[in-house]
Amino acid sequence: MGSINMLGLAKRLKAKILQASTSEIYGNPSIHPQGEDYWGNVNPIGLRSCYDEGKRCAGTLFFDYHRQNRVNIRVVRLFNTYGPRMHPNDGRVVSNFIVQALKGEDMTVYGYGSQTRSFCYVDDLIEGLIRMMNGPDDFVGPVNLGNPGEFTILELVKKILQLAGSKSRIVYRPLPQDDPLRRKPDIRLADEKLQWIPKVGLDDGLKRTIEYFERILEGC
Repeated sequence: MGSINMLGLAKRLKAKILQASTSEIYGNPSIHPQGEDYWGNVNPIGLRSCYDEGKRCAGTLFFDYHRQNRVNIRVVRLFNTYGPRMHPNDGRVVSNFIVQALKGEDMTVYGYGSQTRSFCYVDDLIEGLIRMMNGPDDFVGPVNLGNPGEFTILELVKKILQLAGSKSRIVYRPLPQDDPLRRKPDIRLADEKLQWIPKVGLDDGLKRTIEYFERILEGC
């Protein structure tokens, strides 16, 4: 309903409108890395499907409004984004691990930690969004915005433990249903159309994010 309302408003005002879609629409991918032409492998009735299918439905609406009503859309598919100003309790993997490490709590890893993700620092993402919105009207997307560096969850945990100087233990829990085993963006289209590639590496980005959370937790 939110997408329909905003698309209707954009139609009336002749405004440009952005959908921040997600890599989750690729589901547990059968191809790697994931390009924009991949249709995904999503369980439509699984535990994660509300988010996955909600984003897929919204993307369909955006392109229908573009084709039928000439609404000036932009559709980007975001891969795991992190950085300062994340909420300590937002439930995302980077913030969860950093808070656990700084508090000396157990670091909760699901499965064996062998599943992979690609982590994009927020400054890089914002640059990509700006370039997309300022780009030519004949390029509406979808386009992947993410860092193609691929890391296992266990590698991420160990980096955060080291950078935070934490002595937290790593504990393992069962892997949730339909949790994607691999995730990595193919960003050749973003490079070609937007001249965009991420610049901040994971170690540097994690250092900045850990420093932010240290200040936040000290003020609690």
